[in-house]
Amino acid sequence: MSLPTFKLLRPRTIEEAVALMLEHSQHVQILAGGTDLLPSMKQKLFTPDYVMDIRGIDEMQGIHVRAGIGVEIGALTPLSVIEDSEFIRRNYRVLHEAVATVASPILRNMGTIGGNICLDTRCVWYNQSLQWRKSCGFCIKKDGDLCHVAPGGTKCWAAFSGDTAPALLCLNAELEIVGPVGVRRMLLKDFYTNVGDARMRLERHEMVTRVFLPQSCSGWKGSYQKLRVRGSIDYPLAGVAVVLRQNGGPVEAARMAITAVNPAPLLVTGVEHALMGKKIDEHTATVVAELAGKTAKPLTTSGLTPEYRREMIKVYAKRALMKAAGSDT
Repeated sequence: MSLPTFKLLRPRTIEEAVALMLEHSQHVQILAGGTDLLPSMKQKLFTPDYVMDIRGIDEMQGIHVRAGIGVEIGALTPLSVIEDSEFIRRNYRVLHEAVATVASPILRNMGTIGGNICLDTRCVWYNQSLQWRKSCGFCIKKDGDLCHVAPGGTKCWAAFSGDTAPALLCLNAELEIVGPVGVRRMLLKDFYTNVGDARMRLERHEMVTRVFLPQSCSGWKGSYQKLRVRGSIDYPLAGVAVVLRQNGGPVEAARMAITAVNPAPLLVTGVEHALMGKKIDEHTATVVAELAGKTAKPLTTSGLTPEYRREMIKVYAKRALMKAAGSDT
């Protein structure tokens, strides 16, 4: 499969990028690492007239510690830079573990944190070649009006399959979003819609520029556990992130989030209430695992059955919780 014809744009500042998005309106796609966009363009899922390569915007790069506030990560920061950061490993362990599971080392060198947050949703009917999709009559997400995942439904159920988002949800991360009307900040938990074909609350001429992690979550114990067919490269078929605050005693605060089993990564409600003031053991881990299973709504978006993936969410929730409780950071 070959790429469609397009013109390449290369802004050097955020302001220039916003101006180019306004100028070319509906006909431009943003290229960060390109690990998701370029294969999708080969499949003719996107055929933009313009591709805007934003990798030359230096102000969107790097990890910057803000004393007493937290840490700021540029949206163009490669995942490998986050993986190699001793500061992230020591202070935000769950994010370090999640980043380390993304694809392969080569793809982590190219892929960015912003791109992983904004990853397209996908399913076995959408993520195919044009010829294959045409033979199925297309789908709600692209060129059609039928959902093959939930036949008869009017909602797109394509799943979000990013690894870093559940970790960032647990860390109460915020996003900086820039557009023609200025700069705004939004909690990551408010960024996703849980609808497969309109997955983000991001206007057409806006882009994510930075990620903020609060100082209040620094040093929490954490773990990310991921189900995939192969031990590298593959997207998660189920993923669970968990963070805990403990000072040698019972749980003082906790969060858990899941990915790959809904059209959005989601925080699991009731986790902190279930764990507050308790020590982590088999019973408490099982209770929390059931909460994660109730939050998961996997449908036939992959080659594995929904029933299996829902059960594996429970398994991985329990594993993540037990690992986090036994970790040193």
